[in-house]
Amino acid sequence: MKKPLSGIRIIDFTKLLPGPMCTLHLADMGAEVIRIEDVASANGGDMTRELPPGVTNRRAPMFLPLNRNKKSVALDLRTEAGLQALKDLCASADVLVEGFRPGVAKKLGFDYDTIKKIQPAIVYCSISGYGQDGPMALMGGHDINYQALSGVLEQTALKNGQPIPGGFQAADLAGGSLTAAMSICAALVDAKLNQQGRYLDVSMTDSLLSLTLMNLAAWKMAGQPPKPGTTTLTGGIAAYQTYPTADGRWLAVGAIEFKFWKNFCETINRTDLLAKGHLYGQSSDEVIADIAGVIKTKTLSEWIDVFKDVDACVTPVLNIKEATEQALMKDRGMVIDSVDDLGHPYTQFAFPVKMSSYDFELERQAPELGTDTIELLKQLGYSEEGLAQLKSAGVF
Repeated sequence: MKKPLSGIRIIDFTKLLPGPMCTLHLADMGAEVIRIEDVASANGGDMTRELPPGVTNRRAPMFLPLNRNKKSVALDLRTEAGLQALKDLCASADVLVEGFRPGVAKKLGFDYDTIKKIQPAIVYCSISGYGQDGPMALMGGHDINYQALSGVLEQTALKNGQPIPGGFQAADLAGGSLTAAMSICAALVDAKLNQQGRYLDVSMTDSLLSLTLMNLAAWKMAGQPPKPGTTTLTGGIAAYQTYPTADGRWLAVGAIEFKFWKNFCETINRTDLLAKGHLYGQSSDEVIADIAGVIKTKTLSEWIDVFKDVDACVTPVLNIKEATEQALMKDRGMVIDSVDDLGHPYTQFAFPVKMSSYDFELERQAPELGTDTIELLKQLGYSEEGLAQLKSAGVF
């Protein structure tokens, strides 16, 4: 089957999580993703090759699934020949994705203005924490900072008021990876139709802010920002809540619509609460405490059995092991037990979208540093003699 992005060549300068997850999605959909990595040392390149510390790049449990179906070219861009090799690759590319701080790509010699002269139809995507301009453009940051500045972190607080980031990098992934992938695909359509590329400035903080519509609505309706723990999403009502079970586990209830709340109340034999599922404040606290007392009478497995045929949006709160082992994910083919090129087992997740005329497949293991350099430069017309000279000069 021809994958939807077959024939698209992407130059990937990103590291760690946001950029590599973006290009992972594009690679899984058929794009040829060429990672450009550091040739300075055998342990150069992406830091995730050695996370957690002590692993080799063939055993890194994060690097392996994050960089499948990609190629790696290792170049020393401090050399004129290395930079020229990069430009030659860009001339054959459709997309370039980079995750440096603003100004670094220009300093290295491959900013958008430079590359578009070589390839006018290039879609050039820069992923950064705070955007390419503005008062914080040059500041460092991580997911917790982007959540903090977008108003997300303040709402995910414990009972004592301490903000705690969620269990995955919302800004990196929703704000960075997915926003970038969506924008790249849109710009590619235009580039193919009009042979003219675009520059994409993806700010993870901007992107995360744009997703906080519930917070925005709550603020505008009340005239003041909502306090943590008082909104629908942060535990303010009984119908959208987590409840502890008899064995110390948790049950998630998302019965916002009345039909689901009705089914929930009937199942726990508390139809007297039908009119109280969406109360806020002290009244809500009382209903939540009342239901918590009921849920506390059974173990999680017992409640799973009670609700297995009830349409009430009630589910167990699972850990990552349980999540990957449940029938839902196995039946959907989301969890893949793999073996790397050295015979070591690891687990990865499949591409999450099911498409007609497309099947996800692991075509290539995550590449070793620079493993595709010679092959790709040969494709560009570099001779054996020229490659030998570049290698002896330490260009790759």
